[in-house]
Amino acid sequence: MIIRDKPSVFKLFFILEGSIIPLVFPQILFIALLSTLVAFAQYSYPIIFPTYTIAPFTLLGVALSLFLGFRNNACYERWWEARKQWGQLIVDSRSLARQVYSFIDSNKEGGELMQKRLVNLTIAFNHALRHHLRKTEPWDDIRKFLEQEDIDYLKKSYNIPDSILRLMGVKLGTCRHKKLLSDFLVQSIDEHITSMTSVQAACERIDNTPLPFAYRLLVQRTSYLYCIILPFGLVASQGFATPLFCAIVAYTFFGLDALSEELEKPFGLSSNDLPLHAMTRSLEISLLELMGETNLPEPIKPKSHLIE
Repeated sequence: MIIRDKPSVFKLFFILEGSIIPLVFPQILFIALLSTLVAFAQYSYPIIFPTYTIAPFTLLGVALSLFLGFRNNACYERWWEARKQWGQLIVDSRSLARQVYSFIDSNKEGGELMQKRLVNLTIAFNHALRHHLRKTEPWDDIRKFLEQEDIDYLKKSYNIPDSILRLMGVKLGTCRHKKLLSDFLVQSIDEHITSMTSVQAACERIDNTPLPFAYRLLVQRTSYLYCIILPFGLVASQGFATPLFCAIVAYTFFGLDALSEELEKPFGLSSNDLPLHAMTRSLEISLLELMGETNLPEPIKPKSHLIE
């Protein structure tokens, strides 16, 4: 995710970090070069291109803008839902850790150990879910929060975050059997584990269900066709200004399309994706602090205005 202050009007036109321009520059360059060739051809041989009315281009542009706007809204809704789900996960994780340390009596045999085990598993789940959604290996981040028996169990698992939740359920059942928690308090804590399961399922739904490919194909085809034929409709009236206008239109249409693709997959590592690493590190710090740890990791800070 891009983190930066609002730029001045002058800097606004020269910012590349966080801009969509590097992604769509080849398309913009292609349309600009095509428009330049069309302008030179019209200047050298005026009779080649008859004077067209721009009304058809206006109607097609309006229709294409509606399609792009709808797709952009649909992708942003996915991005925002993913952010809300991750926010709910943080709420559940902190609430679970708070209840564990508030309700489990550390003076009873095994109480203090069970407190740390449940909170460590909560931290491990957050890291594991991040890696699960980003299709990366979680072991470097979660190993220090697990016992060896947990690692042996998880290495046999296909879905590591879900297996960690099962481990948390087992530990919660042990608390009940050892009378470390009453049935009412067990149910209260289990509700947070259930909510964390719901968050994982929602994130997997977002990650595994892209927008229909046919719709994306329609928008991209129409964008290319419109930008390719646009110079032929403008050149008679705009002359050598045609490349400028066509490049701006290409930047708008291709830029919205590229931005929609980034927002459609909110758990990735693109510039506009969610900063999952920073959020899991922040949660890790707060839960370790709850356990009384003093050797805390450093928060994730933006590098070149980009935070992961």
